Amino acid sequence: MTPMDRPNIILVCVDEMRADAMGIAGDDHIDTPNLDDLARGGYRFTRAYSATPTCVPARVALFTGQSQERHGRYGYREGISFPEAYPVTLQSTLREAGYQAFGVGKMHVFPDRARCGFDEVLLHDGFLHTSRRLSRGPSAMIDDYVEFLRRETGDPRADYQETGIGCNAMTARPWEREERLHPTRWVADESFRFLERRDPSRPFFLYMSFHRPHAPFDPPQWLWDKYREREFGARAMGDWVGGFDEHRRDFGSEAEFGAQKESTHQQVRAGYYGSIEFIDLQLNRLRETLSDQGLLEDTVIVFLSDHGDMMGDHDMYRKSVGYEGSARVPLVVHVPPRWREAWGEIGEVDSIAELRDVMPTVLELAGVEVPHDVDGMSLRPGGAVRDHLHGEHVIGSLGRQSMQWIRSERHKYVWFSGDGNEQLFDLAADPREERDLAGLPEHEEELARHRALLVAALEGREEGFVSDGELVAGRPVQTEASWVREFTRL
Repeated sequence: MTPMDRPNIILVCVDEMRADAMGIAGDDHIDTPNLDDLARGGYRFTRAYSATPTCVPARVALFTGQSQERHGRYGYREGISFPEAYPVTLQSTLREAGYQAFGVGKMHVFPDRARCGFDEVLLHDGFLHTSRRLSRGPSAMIDDYVEFLRRETGDPRADYQETGIGCNAMTARPWEREERLHPTRWVADESFRFLERRDPSRPFFLYMSFHRPHAPFDPPQWLWDKYREREFGARAMGDWVGGFDEHRRDFGSEAEFGAQKESTHQQVRAGYYGSIEFIDLQLNRLRETLSDQGLLEDTVIVFLSDHGDMMGDHDMYRKSVGYEGSARVPLVVHVPPRWREAWGEIGEVDSIAELRDVMPTVLELAGVEVPHDVDGMSLRPGGAVRDHLHGEHVIGSLGRQSMQWIRSERHKYVWFSGDGNEQLFDLAADPREERDLAGLPEHEEELARHRALLVAALEGREEGFVSDGELVAGRPVQTEASWVREFTRL
């Protein structure tokens, strides 16, 4: 297959969007008509997960096509030199096959200007604390959006964080500037500018990486007003939540686990949903732009999130935990008819998918050989499927320990490495994970089966989580494998 016989590919990645925060997923409280249309005209993976649900390890999986067992990132840790640790990426592989590769928005790699295989990158990573400290605040050195903001406002000190709402806080307010200056609009506008300036003799790979709906929750005023007037359904609340009471930080502005005033929860949900709908509007602009340029029928569009947000479920916020709100993500693969021959009928796909699967899926669509160190699998319907998925993350909100989990066809099993606590949920009967079955005798056989799956996944790990075929609690945890730590720069 020659380069011009290959489809163009656009990968739209948003930050911290739950899988259920879209109309087509059954949420009547949010309007996402354009994303819903994209899903109806493509393949929506209803059991897609982020196996390591925070920004850095999730994006490593997305870029490398590797599981955490292979890429070695088990938790959130900045300062790992990405190009040295992971020289082969989705974008570098496509470039070698003749694609022009361009990235706009959030990369969350180090050093900040590492291109990781892209021809060019325009950055807006949001509030990266380490980078801001090293550069003493936002600058064009680490963020192209801030240069745009200062140029357009005429204020040499303009900052995307001037509103005072925290980048991880349970606070929200409307965007105070013109809508065209919002970082969501900037990512879309710069992406469309690339489409106008691309090399027409080559297929392109465009990575549109939106920082929202990650906090700060600051949609344009009209969207803020719209969702502030809406009533939202009751949050999920498990019968097991009281077992973690010692870790609560009730009413803390950046607490990952703890009660919030109901008014706080309502305004955060309004900002979150408004931010998602604003991205949805950019998807319509994207499809109109592709149509205007005669590219729509030759462009594959993949939409996903790096992880979700608990949004108050079980009194939890943000991510990192293995529960559905945090770990399950939206994943839509829209394949134009002429490139769909091997994919079959469009619609919902219920096989278990993970971010590592995006790279081999995209490469298969592009007719490009998958690198040997990729252990994700193509998501083409009718192909190979997994019967379970292992996920994990080092967490602090429920005690400093590793939260390990197995997602099987029907159940989710959770093991906490610090105290050995186990949970078992029947996701078919209890999709909100409100009833823990682990202590019930009638579910002991299912519990043991899933425990054995986790033992197999963790066998030989350097932390020593398994000994003599049994899980071992109380072992020291680490956010990355020893070989990854060799590339630490901070």
